[in-house]
Amino acid sequence: MASSKPQCPSSATTSRIHLRPLGVTKDDSFITETKNPQKRKLSQKRKTLLSCPFSIGGHLSPWPRYISDQTILHNRKPCSDDYQKRTNSWQQPLGTTKPRYLEQLENYLRKELLLLDLGTDSAQELRLQPFREIFEFFIEDFKTYKPLLSSIKNAYEVMLAHQREKIRALEPLKAKLVIVDEDCKERILAMRAEERYEISMLKKEKMNLLKLIDKKNEEKISLQSEVNKLRKNLAEEYLHYLSERDARKILIADLNELRYQREDMSLAQSPGIWGEDPVKLTLALKMARQDLTRTQMELNTMKANFGDVVPRRDFEMQEKVLKDLQEQLDSLRDDYEEVRKEHEMLLQLHMSTLKERDQFYSELQEIQRTSTPRPDWSKCKDVVAGGRDRWQMLAEGKNSDQLVDVLLEEIGEGLLREKDFFSGLGYGESIPAFLRFDGTVENKKPTKKDVVNLLKDAWKERMAEEQKERFPDFFFNFLERRFGPGDAMAWAYTIFEYIKLFRSNEVMSQFHAVLMGKRKESVYIKQKETIAQLLKEMTNADSQNEGLLTVEQLSTVLKSTFPFKTDEKIQELMEAVGWHPSSSNADLLNYHILFTEDEEGQSMPFVQKLWEQYMEEKDAYIQELKLELGLELHEDVTLARVREALMNIDPTLDKQTLNSYLSQAFQFPMTELPEEGEEKEAGIVVQLQTALEQLHMSDVRRMGPREQEPAS
Repeated sequence: MASSKPQCPSSATTSRIHLRPLGVTKDDSFITETKNPQKRKLSQKRKTLLSCPFSIGGHLSPWPRYISDQTILHNRKPCSDDYQKRTNSWQQPLGTTKPRYLEQLENYLRKELLLLDLGTDSAQELRLQPFREIFEFFIEDFKTYKPLLSSIKNAYEVMLAHQREKIRALEPLKAKLVIVDEDCKERILAMRAEERYEISMLKKEKMNLLKLIDKKNEEKISLQSEVNKLRKNLAEEYLHYLSERDARKILIADLNELRYQREDMSLAQSPGIWGEDPVKLTLALKMARQDLTRTQMELNTMKANFGDVVPRRDFEMQEKVLKDLQEQLDSLRDDYEEVRKEHEMLLQLHMSTLKERDQFYSELQEIQRTSTPRPDWSKCKDVVAGGRDRWQMLAEGKNSDQLVDVLLEEIGEGLLREKDFFSGLGYGESIPAFLRFDGTVENKKPTKKDVVNLLKDAWKERMAEEQKERFPDFFFNFLERRFGPGDAMAWAYTIFEYIKLFRSNEVMSQFHAVLMGKRKESVYIKQKETIAQLLKEMTNADSQNEGLLTVEQLSTVLKSTFPFKTDEKIQELMEAVGWHPSSSNADLLNYHILFTEDEEGQSMPFVQKLWEQYMEEKDAYIQELKLELGLELHEDVTLARVREALMNIDPTLDKQTLNSYLSQAFQFPMTELPEEGEEKEAGIVVQLQTALEQLHMSDVRRMGPREQEPAS
């Protein structure tokens, strides 16, 4: 049986644990110098704590000795044979005093706890430190159990560190929770205050409604009593009138009976008067009464059936009146619809006018804020050649922008005259063909009149050509024919600088636009043809061949030549002639003066107004086309869609003109344009902005009125 006992560690179950006295051997672990300051400090504390012997015979004494082994070891048996000997050796009269090591540990713990400041937030952490140090003493003293105790301590330390990290991670959440709690409390208080206010208001409303209900109930009761009283009076009156009616009927019956009796008695008393038998007369009277009753019944029936019937004559008369009123009503409805539509249009116009007014006002404010003072143009008279008279002639009828152009032209003209040579622009692809030259060319220094006459001659020769070449090539060839190949380039540079500078001059600005490809030459040619046609019409209207026309004749010629111009446009042309609404229609006008030009090629105001109206009408026509297409400028448009839009806004377009517009918009030869409805037509696509720009460069005008939508 002894061999079957479990062999346990020598110091695991015994209460006597052998400890080395303090300072006995060199290899004592708590005296050895360590590199860890914390362990060094712990060793010093242990030296102080264990400075005196604390056991008997080098063993820890079992205390208290009177406590049974069951209490100390909890049903654990001794592991060795000398257990009884050690037990007997402990049974010495030592009393029940605590071991000194335990007392020193307790005193040390009590002293450390008293020294701690437990009023801070980290009081529990500080309170653990003395217990941790005592546990370290045990680990260091009990060498055999040091690994196990260290593992236990490390496990607890890891758990404590984990719990600290959790607490540290939850600290911000706690603060956030406090903030959220305060916010929720504030919201709850606000909601409660709002609810209390609403409850008080609802209570007031409830009281008011209860008062109103009581008032209505009182009114209902009073009205009910009045109704009952009136019902009672009505019943009484009804009975009274019922009895009166019955009494009246009885009285009438009695009166009729008495009358009949009196008539019978009178007939019976005088039979000879009538010469008839009274019985026969009575029978006849009875039959007559029956006929009277029947006739009366028929009369009542007729009245009942035909009481609402009117005579045919009155019916026809009323029917005629009704028809007239219906026609008047229909006419008034039509007028009302027209007035309503006009009113809606006027409202839209009013709104757009308001928007424009606000926009103009904001622009005015911006201009007033950012604009500079208006210049004093009278100062230019001392700078411009020709003095005051020439400046007044140049500035007449021009705004500030135009005056700046005039001033720049005058300054530029002086600079041009001072320059003797022009530098060639080279042979780059971006350089126009008639300016491709490397080197210097002579400035021919012509006058504006010479340049204008030269350009007019070029136009005449261009319009007389049969096989037309590109306009820049024609221009250079014209200069070669006029001045020879040696001077052609010098004249090309000179004329180009002049037409680039003098943009206020009609001849030069139009020639520059055509030369640089910004406008088709057909625009200039068509405008000249229109002016020639107008002059021809005025000459035909001049029956006396005196060169004079009345205002009325001039207005008639303008309306017949330009049938699609509005009355406002015609009036603008009349005012450009010199006519005013206060003038007489019999005044005579010399129409030849309207088409004359000054020496620099400037037209009269009438021809200038024609050109301005043509550009405005073309812009409006192209804008109408854009609205009809309903696309943005960056979107692509097909040839078929542009063809359809042109026919919608200008239904009278003939096929040739339509194909000409499409060819110009899509830069496609007219001979290669597909027919309407062909599949190839849908494949021709161009950007809308490009198409509109090409049409703006070309001669585009309305050929007929747009069809009006049928009135509803």
